[in-house]
Amino acid sequence: MTSDDRLIVALDVPDALSGLKLVETLGDSVGFYKIGLGMLTGGGLALANELKQDHGKRIFLDMKLFDIGATVEAAVRGLARFDLDFLTVHGDPNVVRAAKEGAAGSGLRILAVTVLTSLDRRDLDAALIRDGSVAEVVLERAARALEAGADGLIASPQEAAAIRALPEAINRVIVTPGVRPQGSDAGDQKRIASPGQAIAAGADHIVVGRPVWQAKDPRAAAEAILAELA
Repeated sequence: MTSDDRLIVALDVPDALSGLKLVETLGDSVGFYKIGLGMLTGGGLALANELKQDHGKRIFLDMKLFDIGATVEAAVRGLARFDLDFLTVHGDPNVVRAAKEGAAGSGLRILAVTVLTSLDRRDLDAALIRDGSVAEVVLERAARALEAGADGLIASPQEAAAIRALPEAINRVIVTPGVRPQGSDAGDQKRIASPGQAIAAGADHIVVGRPVWQAKDPRAAAEAILAELA
């Protein structure tokens, strides 16, 4: 089966060995993987490099970097040496600009996080985020991140259509976590949609983790998602 890179499978497993085993199980059905903070201390960077260099997979490094400009720039410059595809940073314009400086001269694309898909308005209130609906906050953060030079955005499927309509979003990438196939447990995600709904709303890529790697047959679960996209 030829992989469809619109599907990114999140390797949210304990360590690199578990991640590699899952990749082998999924075989050629999946060509794009996300490696996040949860695996960083379990050999995540080594796995990212191995999957890219030895297995020809595309890699989304989900670090959600957030620090002063000089630190973000230095961190991104170091990560850019791994020849990966996507890297996330928080969507603050100063962070995005620093990350773009660090990625200069490489093929690493900087994706800005708007509002995490596990958050709702009550969570934003607790964090003292300005008034307005979650969608309004996402749209404002998205526009500012794109103006700062972000190559793309991370947002829930529920905001994808509004982001896609922004003039600044032309030729930019939209990646949507919080995607759940029909019948899947939402888990800790609050702003979700099905794979087909997310792509129809304007997402370029969807990120799916637990519904794949927790399935009795992960490959069958991934192929069911790909069939829906097709």
